[in-house]
Amino acid sequence: MRARGLSGASDSFETLYGGRTNRVWRLHGRDGDLVLKLYRTDFLNPLFRNDPVSERACLERLAETGLTPRLRASGEFAEQAWALYDHAPGTPWRNDTQRAAQAMARLHALNTDLDLPRGCNGSRDLLAHAERILALCGAEPRVELERLRPAGEVIPPGRSCLIHGDPVPGNILLDANGVVLIDWQCPAIGDPVEDIAIFLSPAMQHVYRGKPLTGAEERSFLATYSDPAVTDRYQALKPFFHWRMAAYCLWRAQNGAPDYAPAYRLEVAALTE
Repeated sequence: MRARGLSGASDSFETLYGGRTNRVWRLHGRDGDLVLKLYRTDFLNPLFRNDPVSERACLERLAETGLTPRLRASGEFAEQAWALYDHAPGTPWRNDTQRAAQAMARLHALNTDLDLPRGCNGSRDLLAHAERILALCGAEPRVELERLRPAGEVIPPGRSCLIHGDPVPGNILLDANGVVLIDWQCPAIGDPVEDIAIFLSPAMQHVYRGKPLTGAEERSFLATYSDPAVTDRYQALKPFFHWRMAAYCLWRAQNGAPDYAPAYRLEVAALTE
């Protein structure tokens, strides 16, 4: 870092522990605070990619929107990618569903020509993705979830746009001036409902803030998002998203993340309501 002129002799590094995948430090520098992210290559996540190229592309393209931190530099160290960007002000989202919905609606309204992976779109995509995740789980524990596989009408693909791909509470920072989305390592061109479902997921709310949203909070979010075509589509696809998230939580619980066991039960409960 110092050899490239990105930090000075008096700068200090503070380890940040909020992320669940990569190694991250806060750099207290002479020109303000920055974040240094070192991308792991030894953990393949079947739901949330860890793609430094896509993150760099999004930070560069969305720099003027205010929705992302400003990218300062990127490169490789010991065959691992890294990125250096401004430390975003604010605190992780906790309870203001309206501001989260407004930020998500702004993002989904953007016109970009980013070359990104395609996201799941439609019930067949979601079922196929969930089945791939379930195949990674132990045979006996997945029996319960296989019985709960959603059935019924096939919901075709809808419109596609830029989606964040991981808008969990810890990746949405709020302050008096606005909302910033961080951790752009798994964006896609996909169904905007994908972002909505991940944010509203009882499992993700439990893991990141300790409790799922109430029905009133979910309704407030959907009303503020204010696009009935998208929110109605979310309602139709909810069972498929819950099923895929339950499969993911089962996989995480079986691979060293015990806090995903109660998250799994929340998604199963949502499936059986």
